[in-house]
Amino acid sequence: MSEYKYSTLAVHAGQHPDPLTGAVNVPLYLSSTFELTGIGTDRGWDYSRAGNPTRDRLEFALAKLEGGYSGHAFTSGMAAIAAMVAMLKAGDHLLCALDVYGGTVRLFNEVIVRYGIEIEYVDMSDLALVEKAIRPNTKLIYLESPSNPRMVLTDIAAVARIAHAHGIEVGVDNTFMSPCLQNPIALGADIVMHSTTKYLNGHSDGIGGALIGSTPEHKERFLLVQKAAGGVMSPFECFLVLRGIKTMPLRIKQHEENGRAVAEYLSTHPKVKNLNYPGLKTHPQYELAVRQQKGFGSMLSMDLGTRENCAKFLAALKIFLNAESLGGVESLASHSATTTHATVTAEDREAMGITEGMIRLSVGIEDKEDLIADIEQALAAF
Repeated sequence: MSEYKYSTLAVHAGQHPDPLTGAVNVPLYLSSTFELTGIGTDRGWDYSRAGNPTRDRLEFALAKLEGGYSGHAFTSGMAAIAAMVAMLKAGDHLLCALDVYGGTVRLFNEVIVRYGIEIEYVDMSDLALVEKAIRPNTKLIYLESPSNPRMVLTDIAAVARIAHAHGIEVGVDNTFMSPCLQNPIALGADIVMHSTTKYLNGHSDGIGGALIGSTPEHKERFLLVQKAAGGVMSPFECFLVLRGIKTMPLRIKQHEENGRAVAEYLSTHPKVKNLNYPGLKTHPQYELAVRQQKGFGSMLSMDLGTRENCAKFLAALKIFLNAESLGGVESLASHSATTTHATVTAEDREAMGITEGMIRLSVGIEDKEDLIADIEQALAAF
């Protein structure tokens, strides 16, 4: 199906009619076990941790949408990241982007490091720093582009070239862009991670994560982790993500139209400092965004000066909801220092550039004029 345009893939990849009944929606197989056809033989499935027909359809769709070799669905984005780093061993060096999601930092610093894996953080917008940080035992470079919440871009193709010259793999969290707007494997990355909770699901009613590998070896590794460690996405969650994928291209178009409009409005507002949205021509990484992305998305962050200003702004909002997460049809606003990065130390937040005055916006698909009016009246609250 790779010859089809993206909107066609979203509707049809892995979502062909059921051969038994002709149902146009993927059947929901709520079965933990499957009847065997004999000793050591089955119809393709034996136990849902190892494989489930509904999950198979989603994983096929994910691989097609990201241009990968195989897709693997997990219980959450964090479970997917844990599965990716499970391929490392004690003594290996993991190089991670400096300003990643706080939950990723917590996983690496409080769990993964206990396995004897060395973890180092570096500003990957500076390619010289990436090259300098590589060690003989570096096995994986992991990054977000754009980053959460500062929207800092990493030149994925350039980092991949540096990494591959040293025999290192590159994993990219593509959650903020979605497969509609960025395809890291096409840029040279080896592994793509998604929190399917976000744009892939799109309706804020399910938790999930995914890995898309680019080689047969990745498929073998991640299948082993799924089977041995569990943490696989339930059939019902898979069904929800499959449903969301069908409308994702349409939703992303509206998300981006609204995101650009909100960013342009905020770019001239006197109370907004350090607006972070690479889709603005004034953004220092605008040209990189144009080169490696198919659009700019609907995530942005801004500094309102103080924590008190943020509190007043959030309390005054009427359409935007003061809530964590992103990528749903509804618009959300959150105070990064006390939500996504609450578990990160104040010193580390400062190093990341996350201030007490930072607000992250996930712009939904409501009417853009209503969204701008809501922000305008909320900014007048302080």
